[in-house]
Amino acid sequence: MLVRTALRTISTSLARRAYSTAIPAGYTPLTVDGFVGAVGNTPLIKLKSLSEETGANIYGKAEFMNPGGSVKDRAALYVIEDAEKKGLIGPGGTVVEGTAGNTGIGLAHICRAKGYKCVIYMPNTQSQGKIDLLRLLGAEVYPVPAVAFDNPMNYNHQAKRHAENMENAVWTNQFDNIANRQAHIETTGPEIWAQTFGKVDGFTCSTGTGGSFAGVTRFLKEASDGRVKAFLADPPGSVLCSYIKSNGVLLDRSGSSITEGIGQGRVTDNLAQDIDLVDDAMTISDEKTIKMIYRLLDEEGLYLGASSCLNVVAAYEMAQTLGKGSTVVTLLCDGAYRYAERLFSQSWLESKKLRQEIPAHLEKYIVLP
Repeated sequence: MLVRTALRTISTSLARRAYSTAIPAGYTPLTVDGFVGAVGNTPLIKLKSLSEETGANIYGKAEFMNPGGSVKDRAALYVIEDAEKKGLIGPGGTVVEGTAGNTGIGLAHICRAKGYKCVIYMPNTQSQGKIDLLRLLGAEVYPVPAVAFDNPMNYNHQAKRHAENMENAVWTNQFDNIANRQAHIETTGPEIWAQTFGKVDGFTCSTGTGGSFAGVTRFLKEASDGRVKAFLADPPGSVLCSYIKSNGVLLDRSGSSITEGIGQGRVTDNLAQDIDLVDDAMTISDEKTIKMIYRLLDEEGLYLGASSCLNVVAAYEMAQTLGKGSTVVTLLCDGAYRYAERLFSQSWLESKKLRQEIPAHLEKYIVLP
């Protein structure tokens, strides 16, 4: 009896072991080398409800699934590795950057992984959640008044001066360091091309530094022999839409936006490389963006930040322009976790005159006072 019981136990154990170690068909096991190895190779998510509504295929590249939580992990890795290759920073050195948040978070993560110190200057208009996270990641953070780029007290200029006054320190200069753009030429663009089997018809996203939009656009244009259309998406208060539509004549910066980290008052060096490849541009209102935040949460289960949802609105409108059967891709830059205290707050929505934009069936998501 004991022998039979023992044999049954062994047989059951072996069966379980065989089951647990079996590799599902079509699955490729993947391990990566630390935080740095986990950057990139994000999924491409089909947005089902919007695709059905337009008759097109609308996809969002899930950049919020990067290990630091945003698309900026890619640029952060490339600007640091560019500094290393050029001998601008050595072991134990300091990385200094001016950033509206997500690049700083990516830099802080990668600095920890590589053993560097991290110093961040940022506009004091950014969410407290981003500031707190940067400090939790070990960065020195200096929130400074938000002033125009041509003002010497702009956060980027302060970051540059900080690095110049230190030994073994580098200002990574994300806005005009084209290693940022190169990250997307070498990674994001090729990933989109492979994930759509080369059948992408349109790409759109907003720009802050211009690196993501320019790099992806450059790769897709070259891979498709110019067939893929590129539309730049702009929030209110940014000059880029007016600049592109007027062939470089107008720089209209009227208005402001609830989005963070996107929009621009100038053409950065990252964007300047490829601005002639842009087919069109559109300004996306805050009203459309806030509706899309709530809609994607309700219909797709996607908890996304405002810049991601502005991109999705742009992809929806681009799909309507390109027509049924087209395939349009955008970037889902980051999640809503860093902005929840604003985006889902009754008082904040009212202060921005956006409360009335939330449809009745979506009001259940306004859970904060």
